[in-house]
Amino acid sequence: MIRVSSENKSQSCSISGEHLWEWWQWACQCIPETEKAAGRAELKTFLLAFSELTPLDLTLHSYRSQPSLPLRLPLAELSYRWQQRWQQRVPLQYLVGRAYWRDLELTVTPSVLIPRPETEELLEWVDRWVPVHQQQGHWLDLGTGSGAIALGLARLWPQVQLHAVDRSAAALAVAKINIQRYRLGDRIHCHQGSWFEPIAPLKGQVQGIVSNPPYIPSAMIARLQPEVQYHEPHLALDGGSDGLAAVRLLVQAAPAYLLPQGWLFIELMAGQGKSARAIATATGAYQQVHICPDINRVDRFLVAQCH
Repeated sequence: MIRVSSENKSQSCSISGEHLWEWWQWACQCIPETEKAAGRAELKTFLLAFSELTPLDLTLHSYRSQPSLPLRLPLAELSYRWQQRWQQRVPLQYLVGRAYWRDLELTVTPSVLIPRPETEELLEWVDRWVPVHQQQGHWLDLGTGSGAIALGLARLWPQVQLHAVDRSAAALAVAKINIQRYRLGDRIHCHQGSWFEPIAPLKGQVQGIVSNPPYIPSAMIARLQPEVQYHEPHLALDGGSDGLAAVRLLVQAAPAYLLPQGWLFIELMAGQGKSARAIATATGAYQQVHICPDINRVDRFLVAQCH
């Protein structure tokens, strides 16, 4: 568990540049030998989040001669968090409380999945497939988590009204922080509940649905890297026995909510494309169903358009 006391949040701290240099050397020693290069890059990101130093300062260590350097947390708290990174494999994004995704800086906590680059590509496919006259009206982000997809769409298309849905109240609290940061509360509306339940009044009125649902087969969760397995919310990971439980639900329920020629976009796990396409085609509700690749040419995204 990440420890952040109210006292630490409000405390103004400073240390000498030489003291910080000594701390840097200690922090480097915490990094496993097999991860030194990536770990040092993470250490820079970590310190940038809690100090007023620049990337160049940390590359050249030009701060060493400074008599006093302000920190946003006491050094003891920074040490505790840095040890969590390597001893407990807590993701860096949770330790600094933010993640960078597209052109957004998002607040993240262990209540939400850390937004991935693949989901950035999902939005690129959405923007590529949907014609201008449909880039408006009601759109849904189902399983919104941090609010990344809803925010990305709202910033892409100024005419849409986004409905961000999540079963987790804690996740929606994080999404609301991010929505408020970008002053999009007038166009992004948060709903707590399971998938379509809280937006039932929108049946037949939705122009498009975008979702990055849980798609990891249950048995695979225990084989994921520790950062994911032990720290990211299983509610956002576990896709049932074959990983397709949420995909199946979304594909089958979406047509009742979509307008004619409405769109459904779903992120998938590598290897699920053929099965997802078969599930969508079997409904008979879609006039076209496609599986689109990610940047690595892996089948990753389901695109379906209703009749």
